[in-house]
Amino acid sequence: MFHLLRAEPDTAFEYGAFRIRRMRPGHILPGRDDPSLGPLSIIDHSNLQTGTLVSMHQHQNDEILSYLWQGSMVHEDQQGNRVPLSAKKLMMMNAGEGSWHEESTPIVPAELLQIFIRPCAANLPPRVQFMDRPQGVITGEWTLLAGPEGEKAPLDIRQQVFIYDIRLEHKDKVDIPSRPGFAQYLYVMEGEIDMTGPPLYKGDAVCSEEGELPAVESTGTSTLVCFLVRLDAVAVTDGIISGS
Repeated sequence: MFHLLRAEPDTAFEYGAFRIRRMRPGHILPGRDDPSLGPLSIIDHSNLQTGTLVSMHQHQNDEILSYLWQGSMVHEDQQGNRVPLSAKKLMMMNAGEGSWHEESTPIVPAELLQIFIRPCAANLPPRVQFMDRPQGVITGEWTLLAGPEGEKAPLDIRQQVFIYDIRLEHKDKVDIPSRPGFAQYLYVMEGEIDMTGPPLYKGDAVCSEEGELPAVESTGTSTLVCFLVRLDAVAVTDGIISGS
C-alpha cells in the first residue's frame, strides 16, 4: 500500500525575490499528528530570482541538504566558506549547536530543495560538507547523495535517512531504492511519472511505509529524489526549522 501527497498551491508562499512551496512529509500518512515523516521534517521547494540575498542567519539542531537542481546559489558561512552550489555541487549543513550562513544568487536564478531533517541528538558539533559530482544528476542510475554516518555516503546525516536522485528520459522505467526497515518517500522534482494508479507530476510525492513502492516509468524527462526513512528513529525536536 502507498500514499500520495499532491503539490497544493496553498502550501506556497513568497518572500520578495524568492518563492517557496513547503511540504510536510508526515501529511502523506493518514491519522498522524506530527507533520514530520519520522525524522524527515520539511522539504522546501524554492525558486530564487537573480539578485536574491538571504542575509546571515542561524540554524540550530537541523540537518539540512541544499539540493540544487537548476542554476546556482552562493553559500557563505561563519567558517569562512564561500562556495557556489549547483547541480554539480551539493551541500549538507549539520547545524548542531549552531551554524550561521547566508545564501545569494548574484549571477543566475536557482531552483532547489532545502531538506530539513531532525538529528539524532541535540547540540552536536556543527559542520558543513560539500559533494562534487561533475556530471550532475546521472541519467538512468540512482545516485546515493547522503546517508547515516558510517554508511560511506558522500554526505553524512546524523540520522537514519538516505537520499538518492536520478534523471529519467522518456519511457525509462526504474525500481525505487529500498532498505529493510525503511519507509520510501519519492518526490518528483521535475517532469511526470506513471506508476500503479494516477500519474505523479512535479511537486507530488508518494510514500510506502513498508518500502514496497512499485517501479515507475517516466513520461518525458524527469528528475526524482528518493528518501529512505526509518520512521521509529530517535530524533530531537529542538531544531529551529526541523523542530516545528
